[in-house]
Amino acid sequence: MSVAERRSILCPNCRRLISRDEAACPYCGTARPGSWLKNNPFTRSVGSADRLVKIIITVNVAMFAVSLLVSRRPSGMGGIFTALSPDWRSLLVLGATGVIPIDRYGRFWSLLSANYLHGGLLHILFNMMALRQIAPLVAQEYGTWRMISIYTLGGVCGYLVSYAAGVGYTIGASAAICGLIGSLLYYGKSRGGVYGQAVFREVWGWVVGLFLFGFLVPGINNWGHGGGIVGGIILGLVLGYRERREENLLDKFLAGVCVLATIVALCLGLVSAWFTFA
Repeated sequence: MSVAERRSILCPNCRRLISRDEAACPYCGTARPGSWLKNNPFTRSVGSADRLVKIIITVNVAMFAVSLLVSRRPSGMGGIFTALSPDWRSLLVLGATGVIPIDRYGRFWSLLSANYLHGGLLHILFNMMALRQIAPLVAQEYGTWRMISIYTLGGVCGYLVSYAAGVGYTIGASAAICGLIGSLLYYGKSRGGVYGQAVFREVWGWVVGLFLFGFLVPGINNWGHGGGIVGGIILGLVLGYRERREENLLDKFLAGVCVLATIVALCLGLVSAWFTFA
């Protein structure tokens, strides 16, 4: 390996190949991109969209496993749609959201935690498959940090609309995923051109499928889906995408706040379950 290759790194912000000795990234302007604080195993892992999606999926699976462990329902019984389904009491304690958790118990933090809870094996399987397909495209066009914010805040928007519509209980990552979908709808329309139109058409197919599924299958929270999509469109407009501006320190700060708030909400749910079922 040559000296030049040893001194080359990926910019921690825009992920382009640059020299470690650069005072600022020549592409995005990030100051001191080669410093250890900005280029270490932790920040590189967080900044990788693929690894981040795996972390989100892992947290969802872990919370699903916890909900099954504390559930009183015999989770292994029933047909394909009810197999491995935690009962509503365990989901409520862990952080299901809606009018009852918020108005009766004051659990405003459930607007975050509900995005990581699922009602059955097929529920979490479909949502994680959708996340695995959609999130990398959002990260590609908006950047990893903005993708975190869109996913988190899009889910909150979906559940706020659901709450305003009077939905009593609701859970699932679909509101947050719809936030990602909404941001891609905005990107496709805003960018235009052959590529933008192709993105819009592909994502619009997801929207049509979601709402057809929601109207045909009982128990689907269409308010949460619609709110997530609208929230994603607004977030895409406000945050902007890479072709308009590169990610900056403010984007990282907002993503950090979203991650911290999510961790707090999930911990509150786990502590609540500990004191309830221990």
